[in-house]
Amino acid sequence: MKLAYTMAPGRGDTDLVLERLATDLAARGLRCCGTVQINSERIDSGPCDMDVRVLPDGAILRISQDLGPQARGCRLDPAALETAVGLVATGLSSGADLLIVNKFGKHEAEGRGFRDVIAEAVAMDIPVLVGINALNRSAFESFAEGLAIQLPPERAALMAWVEGVAKTADAMI
Repeated sequence: MKLAYTMAPGRGDTDLVLERLATDLAARGLRCCGTVQINSERIDSGPCDMDVRVLPDGAILRISQDLGPQARGCRLDPAALETAVGLVATGLSSGADLLIVNKFGKHEAEGRGFRDVIAEAVAMDIPVLVGINALNRSAFESFAEGLAIQLPPERAALMAWVEGVAKTADAMI
């Protein structure tokens, strides 16, 4: 199985690592499918806005909701997330060298979100790289049944893994 995950220590760092990797891989000719997250600071000092870019060059979707300055709950917009999931599933069926999922989050831990897309890619023998956080790590490990490998959140390590598992690794050289 070609399933790996990475997690960086700082808030939003995994998002940056995966976004840069996707950009580098696309420049080398790999067909990446999936999502990368883009966080934008807000001028009102509230929590950042969260957007995902559907790979390879698709839509940018706002996946966060503005719940007001006093809100403490989850800001994820589930409808927007499911729209992204649908777009990625469609893209995956057209063929891909790699699936990148920006985060195995709460929805995936509960059996929704990108969970089925990840399983479909694995079944299709398409390598999958997932960003995770400490909060959902055990849920991801349970989902992956111990078959996923952890990669350091470093460009060289991620690129080496992709070169080792991607069917079109020749295009990267």
